[in-house]
Amino acid sequence: MGIVSPVGNRLDEAWKNVCDGTSGIVLIDDFDTSTFATRIGGTVRDFDAAEYMPPKDIRKTDPFIHYGIAASIEAIKHSGLEITAENGHEIGIAMGAGIGGIKTIEDNNNKFLDGGARKVSPFFIPGSIINMTSGYVSIYQHITGPNVSIVTACATSAHCIGFAGRMIEHGDAEVMLAGGSEYATTPLAMGGFSSAKAMSTRNDDPAGASRPFDIDRDGFVLSNGAGCVVLEEMEYAKARGATIYAELIGFGMSGDAYHITTPPADGEGARKAMVAAIRDAGIDPGDIDYLNAHGTSTPAGDLGESIGIRRAFGAAADSLMVSSTKSTTGHLLGAAGVAEAIFCVQAINNQVVPPTSNLDNQDPACDLDYVPNEARDAKVRTTISNSFGFGGTNGSLIIRAFD
Repeated sequence: MGIVSPVGNRLDEAWKNVCDGTSGIVLIDDFDTSTFATRIGGTVRDFDAAEYMPPKDIRKTDPFIHYGIAASIEAIKHSGLEITAENGHEIGIAMGAGIGGIKTIEDNNNKFLDGGARKVSPFFIPGSIINMTSGYVSIYQHITGPNVSIVTACATSAHCIGFAGRMIEHGDAEVMLAGGSEYATTPLAMGGFSSAKAMSTRNDDPAGASRPFDIDRDGFVLSNGAGCVVLEEMEYAKARGATIYAELIGFGMSGDAYHITTPPADGEGARKAMVAAIRDAGIDPGDIDYLNAHGTSTPAGDLGESIGIRRAFGAAADSLMVSSTKSTTGHLLGAAGVAEAIFCVQAINNQVVPPTSNLDNQDPACDLDYVPNEARDAKVRTTISNSFGFGGTNGSLIIRAFD
């Protein structure tokens, strides 16, 4: 596993901060936000792309690609996987993004407006398109198996993981790198989300702005980052002596067919995705100990997901531990699903459930156990992670302890 995030760029650091409730949300200071309704976000700090890429490639590419490459290389290191000319064709990559290179798009549009077409970089297109994280990692690591990118807004990296698992099941690869990256705290993206009134305006309290399931929640907090996991066919992993941290056992998807940004009030799309994942895993709802919620801190989204969870789990919902780690990380858009899948794996391996921070006044309509404000020591064997995106696209992953 590898992660780049507002709460840390190493696994142990990110996990500790999420469990401690240490927020990564700050005032945005890399451009003038004085005219913006929202002036806060989750930024990546202490990151040096030169640790992972040649300077000439850094100059050609958007920061979301830098983050994705870093997370992928860290995941490969963490896995102990050796990629060679002999096994490169057995390994593939599926790294996506929800928005992609919007900073590079903005920068080149400004150059065009200032000086015309001749001022636009020749690297503008390959430096901003979404599949270039997969492309660069493939080139750097000599990965010659499947090379794809899935784009489903905030469900992107969950879908990348799910489909990567199915590629392995289908025999397309023995190993898949999977995840996503994002860099969207830019003027245009912040302006668009602000105009849509989707983001929190709690500018005087950045650390307390993301408050899923709280009665005073007022929108999500936009964040940057990336994550990658190394998935392997079980026998392949055993044969090379890999450390196996957990097992992906279920993947489910659905479409709301309702609205481009708002989920249905009854949580039907969320319910269907969770039910599909549970069916794919061949388990009962009561077998799941912990659910990492999509939980973005929007009024409609948190309520709809809560209702969907109760409908999917039935009586088992009363004993289910649920939390939203977006309360500390903010919303990483296309990287959210993989970051949260990583936190599920960490919960299993540490027997700790991360909290929902800033949950001071729980919304009575959201009536589950959201592990408020303090991490909880608990038996965690099986987890489910939810990711939902604009357009009504939903994905759920079930991750279980490896015996």
